[in-house]
Amino acid sequence: MGVARAEQLLGHPKGRAVLMTRRNSQGVTLVELMVTLAIVAMLVLAALPSFSLAFVNSRIRSTGEALLTGLQLAKSEAVSRNARVRFQLTTTLDAACAPSANGVNWVVNMDPNANADEVTGLCDSAPNDQVAPFILQTRPAAAGSGASTQVAASQASLVFNGLGRLADIPPGNVTINITNPTGGACIANGGEVSCLRIVISTLGQARMCNPDPGLPANDPRRC
Repeated sequence: MGVARAEQLLGHPKGRAVLMTRRNSQGVTLVELMVTLAIVAMLVLAALPSFSLAFVNSRIRSTGEALLTGLQLAKSEAVSRNARVRFQLTTTLDAACAPSANGVNWVVNMDPNANADEVTGLCDSAPNDQVAPFILQTRPAAAGSGASTQVAASQASLVFNGLGRLADIPPGNVTINITNPTGGACIANGGEVSCLRIVISTLGQARMCNPDPGLPANDPRRC
């Protein structure tokens, strides 16, 4: 477009509109695109710590819910069968398994012989309530939550009786702590990770709670 023609268009309202339309139709420049990408990158980097923490907390909760499922199964089976049913944490779920207070797997089995070692080396046995080790169900407690999630229980196994209460243990609650040291320290220890604890009363009631002492006393999440 010649200079004279441009001046002519600028001198007319419709001409100016035509020029502006042509300018807008050119799209964003390379500089504008680079600035936009830089801003997006900074926003993503700023959000990464929050995403990472949320992922760690999700893994911890997933493990806690898996453990609660096993405890509730053991209790319900004990009540429905009016018999002793054992819940125990194990090192693995294969032929080399053994009860462990730090096990991230669980086994629920009938306990007619009051034998805490009934499933040792037999965790890979098919479920059968008529043949030792009388396994009802097994499950990796940390399934889908990553190997970095850790479990620390006050005891490796516990037994529910026909009334749904705990049997064969000293008076007091059984606790199972779930943490993820790789993801960070628990809030109770000055970190940011929302670690969880499962508390099982002698009456057989199990609840998952947050051991953070900073929570208000009336907060239902507090242990």
